Amino acid sequence: AFDPNFSAVFLLFADMIEVIVNDRLGRKVRVKCNPDDTIGDLKKIIAAQIGTRPEKLRIQKWYNIYKDHITLEDYEIKDGMGLELYYNIYKDHITLEDYEIKDGMGLELYYNIYKDH
Repeated sequence: AFDPNFSAVFLLFADMIEVIVNDRLGRKVRVKCNPDDTIGDLKKIIAAQIGTRPEKLRIQKWYNIYKDHITLEDYEIKDGMGLELYYNIYKDHITLEDYEIKDGMGLELYYNIYKDH
């Protein structure tokens, strides 16, 4: 028998894509989202799954850091695509415990070099 509720739910999820994010520290997360979701929306979904805050997350591919207000569609992120997940640590008064940094975790160090002239 035809169930209109099932059809509506199927149509709702038919356009969803699955994105795989890997933090290269042993955590790989599969996330279902819509192509018209923003990177900020994606961060919120990931944060909920891994138990952290979205502002602690940075999503990128190679050296391209994705901005929160741009959609997955605009970045041409497709179903099954893998993205890199990094943890932002940028405030001196925040402790490693606040950022859930555990013993043995690898971190990357970046230098900002500014010219005075």
